[in-house]
This record gives sequence, structure tokens and C-alpha cells, in this order.
Amino acid sequence: MEEGTLKSPSNSGGTVPPHGAAQEYGNGLDYGDADPFQWDTREDCQVRQILDRIADKWSLLVIALLDQRRLRFTELRREIDGISQRMLTVTLRQLERDGLVQRTVHPVVPPRVEYELTPLGGTLHHTIQSLVTWTEEHQNEIAAARSSYDARANDAGAGAAAGPGAGA
Repeated sequence: MEEGTLKSPSNSGGTVPPHGAAQEYGNGLDYGDADPFQWDTREDCQVRQILDRIADKWSLLVIALLDQRRLRFTELRREIDGISQRMLTVTLRQLERDGLVQRTVHPVVPPRVEYELTPLGGTLHHTIQSLVTWTEEHQNEIAAARSSYDARANDAGAGAAAGPGAGA
């Protein structure tokens, strides 16, 4: 399957019925109204691009830090562990281009630049906060699932390393 498309052997035309219409995909599942492929099929829809942009780790952190306050570039950089100056610059420019962050240059020497969420960015912050809350509430369950998975993977790896017929 080509990345970001529906051009698989079972759907070589790359077309999808109107939203809500039943469709059988190569895996035999009918997604109906919850079609996860709808984002990739509408030529005029940029949902996937927007999700890729706002869901990256740096954008999430910037949006979280700018909630209800203005910060200067250096303050943002100091607060975001591990981000480079270039990556913070790129992230802020993308968020500004998308209308989520407002950049204000104050005419002083040296110039003072501050960043804050736009009203649109503020609405996104509420969504991000819900995701953070969910993560906090379920972090122990996720940690337990990871430990269980890792233990099974280690056991399977040890069995494979012993070779065929081991333990028989």
C-alpha cells in the first residue's frame, strides 16, 4: 500500500464512497461512518497534514506552555528540554502560519518577541489537556501493559535463542 493513500491491491482505484457509505477494504472490515481512511482520500482536505503538524511532540509542548500566557523565545527554549533553537524556530513558524500562535515584536532595542496562543490555539489547548489528563489517569495501566509485553517478548526471544527442540 502506498503511504498516505488507498492504492492497495484491493482498492487500486484509490476512490472511496461518500462519507458514511459502506466499503469493504482489503482487510474485509466495513468502517462505515468511522472510516479511518477518510482523511487521506479527499484531495482538498488537509486533515492529515494538520494532525501531523499539531500532534508532533514540539508543537504539543509549545501549545501547552503558552496556555494563558505569553512567553519569549528564550523562555520557551529554556522550558522545553532537548529542543534546538532551529527546531523551536521552525515549530513556532508553523504554528503561527496555521493561526495557532501569535508572534508579537515589540519595537525596543534589542527587539523583544513574545508568543501567545490565538483564540484558535486556545481551543486546541483544551483538546491537548484532555489527552494529557487521559495519559495521567492511565499511565500505570500503560506501564503494566508495557512490562507484560516486554516480559513476553523476552521469553519468546529466549526460547528462539535456545534453538529448535530446546526444552523438549
